[in-house]
Amino acid sequence: MGIEEQKEEREVLESIFPDEITDVSETEYRVSIILDAGGDEEEPEAPATIILNVQYPEAYPDEAPRLDVSAPPNAPKYPFLDIQEDKAQLLSSLHDTIEENIGMAMVFTLVSTLKDLVELLIQDRKTAQQALKEIEAQKIEEEENKKFHGTAVTRESFLAWRERFRMELQEEEQRRIEEKEAEDKKKKFKEEKRLTGKELWQQGLAGKGEEDEGKDGLEGMEKLKIEAVS
Repeated sequence: MGIEEQKEEREVLESIFPDEITDVSETEYRVSIILDAGGDEEEPEAPATIILNVQYPEAYPDEAPRLDVSAPPNAPKYPFLDIQEDKAQLLSSLHDTIEENIGMAMVFTLVSTLKDLVELLIQDRKTAQQALKEIEAQKIEEEENKKFHGTAVTRESFLAWRERFRMELQEEEQRRIEEKEAEDKKKKFKEEKRLTGKELWQQGLAGKGEEDEGKDGLEGMEKLKIEAVS
């Protein structure tokens, strides 16, 4: 009974997957499953494909088929799927489907389930990657915003800023006072050097040089006269 059901199922599968099914022997074949993972610039040009290898035990379908999952030969690496790493997880995910269909032809159901599982796995990984990109973009945006908004003001930071501001004002005021004093000294010195004749006379500075010179002259003449008489 098992052999007849196996042949029957094999014929049905060939009518459903005429280009995707390949015989390995009378009791073993492979089904290529083309995945619909949605277009993405990171995906290779060729659509992602996985291969489900099915081998019938003698008592199939009353006994579970022996299954294996692989990638096509020379297939490009798919960014969100690694058959070698994901194989155990995928085969384990088919266990419930097998248990539910024991006693019935189940390969078509297994192919459909595997296709859905792989596409969901890929989509989950895409979503996770996109979420990470958005988190990174948000972090970058927050760092950029800090440049414009600065650090949040707290009571402690405000008091510290106010103290620094007051000290800066005091230092600035002291600097202005010192500069003004220095400027006043320079101005006073220049004014003293530029006294007019009247100001010199009023301050008792005018004529002193001439008077001293006159006195010296008269004393000299008197001395000459005395010497001449002698």
